[in-house]
Amino acid sequence: MSPTDLCYAPATKLLPLIRSKKLSPVELTKAVLARIETLNPKLNAFCLVAADHAMKAAREAEQAVMKRKKLGAIHGIPFSIKDLAFTKGVRTMSGSHIFADRVPDQDAPFVRRLKDAGGIFIGKTTTPEFGWKALSGCPLTGDTHNPWDLRMNTGGSSAGAGAAAAAGLGPLHHGSDGAGSIRVPSAFCGIFGHKPSYGRVPQWPVSNNDYTTHNGPMTRTVGDAALMLSVMAGPDDWDRTSLDAAPADYVGKLSRGVRGLRVAWSPDMGGLPVDPEVAGIVKRAVGAFKDLGAKVEEVKTHFAETHDMIRMMWPAHYAGSWSQYLPKWRDKMDPGFVACIEDGLRVSLADYIDMRGRKMAHWDSVRPLFEKYDLLLTPSVSVAAFPLGRLNPEHWPQHAWDWIGWASFSYPFNFTGQPACSLPAGFTKAGLPVGLQVVGRRCADLTVLQTAAAFEGARPWQQKRPALD
Repeated sequence: MSPTDLCYAPATKLLPLIRSKKLSPVELTKAVLARIETLNPKLNAFCLVAADHAMKAAREAEQAVMKRKKLGAIHGIPFSIKDLAFTKGVRTMSGSHIFADRVPDQDAPFVRRLKDAGGIFIGKTTTPEFGWKALSGCPLTGDTHNPWDLRMNTGGSSAGAGAAAAAGLGPLHHGSDGAGSIRVPSAFCGIFGHKPSYGRVPQWPVSNNDYTTHNGPMTRTVGDAALMLSVMAGPDDWDRTSLDAAPADYVGKLSRGVRGLRVAWSPDMGGLPVDPEVAGIVKRAVGAFKDLGAKVEEVKTHFAETHDMIRMMWPAHYAGSWSQYLPKWRDKMDPGFVACIEDGLRVSLADYIDMRGRKMAHWDSVRPLFEKYDLLLTPSVSVAAFPLGRLNPEHWPQHAWDWIGWASFSYPFNFTGQPACSLPAGFTKAGLPVGLQVVGRRCADLTVLQTAAAFEGARPWQQKRPALD
């Protein structure tokens, strides 16, 4: 296997090689670090490479194999962590000058679990400042470039994770999603990203944005995502909002298929604009579910009517968390982020509480659909990737900070906490990936992953690689 093929290989194929001593964790880690060293100057997917940490862990992993010790679920497999999650002894900057030198003394629970399962932590991936937008671009760590076209954005806020997965910079990447931040970069970069049910993966510190942040896997294959989620998931006392349930057998039960499932299909979720080329690609992808034996019906929904909710609550949350830093740090902060915070400061407490009540009631408008159907299919994003430096595509309405219009298929399911993923649906004529979103019933992560695996088998994408080598 060439070094490039080794770096693109899924963890599910690498693990048997490591366990049978046909592949050394040291060899694998060296190959991934070498590829990062070569490609990161083009992509800026990693804002920090923990090479010394990685090689130390790889050598220990190799010794465990040689001494026939009990091996963890991802023993010897490299993984990355988004720069919003705490990593013990390694800087967590959150993409901001404010915390450029912060070094946590604890790992987030899922980071600890990935390490305890034998994973090799290789570094931190880029994010916009505090993850405020569904795009790359950061005042501290710069732009992250889309591997399919370096002039284009990766999406965000898990920008580096999307680029790293697409470019073969290791198999397993962590992302977080408060309004689409796993699904948008997965769609723009042509990879698989799964936003688990809220609380499926414990957080720490718990995000101060009213139960909408989800942590999950971003990978090139569904099998790798199922494997990674099986390690990350499960209750933890550090997060009292975590679900009090052990993860299902995501790996062992992945091949169930979709035959007999009732699947709703909404091309616009009740009025969201979608670029025609994206709409056509997603519609053709939906046909695969019919071929696989699912009962697919086009439905009318009204989930698009939630823009006013996020348009108020998004800036209000950021104002509550970060406005205290404006007097000292304004000039070193992202101007769009500053504008977002300033809008949030204008929200009254009474108006916020009223909107929060509407958000809670939103579940009652979504629930009836999922009482009838097992799944909902939609586009992941209204557009394909667009040029770096823009907050909105040129042909869309412009705003000082509001990027949410073209990413509005995502956040309604952060409000409800449902599991949702983005699958590679195809490519535009310009060669840019397009994503298909699969939304499951509350807590039905296994069904979403099984559905994604069935689609992957019918419309495989893993062998398609951006022209970087």
